[in-house]
Amino acid sequence: MDAPVYVVTDIEVDGPWPGPHSMRSFASVAVSADGEVHGEFTAVLEPLPGAQPNPDTYAWFQTVPEAWAAATRDPRPVPEVMAAYVAFVRALDGPRHFVASPLGFDGGWIDHYLRRFTSYGVCQGPYETDRLFDGPGVCLHSFACGVVGGDPADFSVHRLPRAWFGEVPHTHAAVDDARGYAHLLVEVLRRRAEHPPTM
Repeated sequence: MDAPVYVVTDIEVDGPWPGPHSMRSFASVAVSADGEVHGEFTAVLEPLPGAQPNPDTYAWFQTVPEAWAAATRDPRPVPEVMAAYVAFVRALDGPRHFVASPLGFDGGWIDHYLRRFTSYGVCQGPYETDRLFDGPGVCLHSFACGVVGGDPADFSVHRLPRAWFGEVPHTHAAVDDARGYAHLLVEVLRRRAEHPPTM
């Protein structure tokens, strides 16, 4: 079988809920367990019709103006972006697994946009035979916690050594953060291979 390709994804949004608020940008880095990068996808999206930024989220973004600029510069129509993203993922060889940290937040937004603007989703049910991703998605936050140990209720990947992120700064620009998370995934996969579970 072909080796799995992990589509490590980060998003930047202007509020907590997809629909009332918008995903302003996202990026994916396709990487295999050996660290080989198979491609990158990054896009800035137009706001959803009728959506407005959440005031608290917008106020936070004003404290990191470079991140807000990266998330909003030269936006493209959402249907165009999501169609291009589907084409990017489908062109990857081997089983494709969506990865985010945490999956419950970033994955929920990507799933919403895929289902609204394409015929796909992040986690598709058994009745959906044409699938974009294999499996239900990987929560990098939970995976890292399980491998390195710690209290799941208190764990944060951002307390792990910077070297595990490839020394890529976490800037809240989607492509920077996706690259850092891709490095982290490879490091966690390596550590699990060196110390496999005993059960």
